[in-house]
Amino acid sequence: MPRYFRLQLAAILLFLTASCSNVAEKELPESVSSAATSAYAMEFTPSQQKEREAKWAEPGVRRVELSNGYRVFTQTFGENPDVCILALHGGPAATHEYLLSLAYDLPAQHGFEVVMYDQLGSFFSDQPTEDIWNIDRWVEEVEEVRKALGYDASNFYLLGNSWGGILAMEYALRYQENLNGLIVCNMVTSIPEYAAYNQNVLRPQMRPSLLDSLNAFEEAGDLQNETYLDLIQTEFYNKHICRLEVWPEEVETSFAKLNYPLYDLMQGPSEFKVGGRLIDWDITDRLKEISAPTLMVGATHDTMDPEAMKRQSDLVQNGQSLTCETGSHLCMWDDREVFMAGVAAFIAGVER
Repeated sequence: MPRYFRLQLAAILLFLTASCSNVAEKELPESVSSAATSAYAMEFTPSQQKEREAKWAEPGVRRVELSNGYRVFTQTFGENPDVCILALHGGPAATHEYLLSLAYDLPAQHGFEVVMYDQLGSFFSDQPTEDIWNIDRWVEEVEEVRKALGYDASNFYLLGNSWGGILAMEYALRYQENLNGLIVCNMVTSIPEYAAYNQNVLRPQMRPSLLDSLNAFEEAGDLQNETYLDLIQTEFYNKHICRLEVWPEEVETSFAKLNYPLYDLMQGPSEFKVGGRLIDWDITDRLKEISAPTLMVGATHDTMDPEAMKRQSDLVQNGQSLTCETGSHLCMWDDREVFMAGVAAFIAGVER
């Protein structure tokens, strides 16, 4: 695993295990280290820009121009006019790459059309320098992408993982007349509930000696210590983010490209200690408004409460639930067959 990526993971877990608010400065990937000069816009080295341009030249890629003049990356896999799935990545401001198992499996095994998509501010899309970052604008961005792709209620499925699940549900609350189906993966409907689950369930599962060790490194500000990094990887991330012995290259690549300033603005300093603009987000009471067929996907070892995911399926008007028993937050990788079969079965039911 690249060292700078491991340092990002260390920074994330720090906010779960540390009780104080003063923490050591986090080392960021080169692509975001100078972003302070342009608010939440990533700045790219020449090699990174070449990587972006090479990606834009790949088959199936279309850079959709939005009404604000910025362009976002999309890439289509497979062709099926009847089942078209637009995938919303997490973060905010990760990349589509960690969801590529969808593009590998669903077209080849089930004949579906799948569109990968980097939201504005993510690595392969444009980088606004002004502060335009709010849920309403992101929802409108998704709607513009849908229109550009030519999808409608006869064929349009929206699938979101983590933050992408928030965005997918918010889209359904505003534009569900355009949906044939909604798939929410690894995201509960309440950020306060999510934070409480991490604090009251996941943290106590860590053995006291581990917490003592982590606290010692953190109090000393020794966040780059190899022992500390190894403990985080083996004792938390390998249990709750991705349980595969070797993480897919697509996952590591995606997380290494995270636009951290934008992530921090929306999510707060870490995935486990929210404090950004999403801190009070809760749409639980509005789920009853969603009438589009909906699949709520959870996982036994997720950072999200799998029982909450099941409850959510009962709160929408036409809901189903899928629990990936051996999976975690990235169950599209670590419980891949169950995940793909469950998504395909849900779509088959809608299409009947």
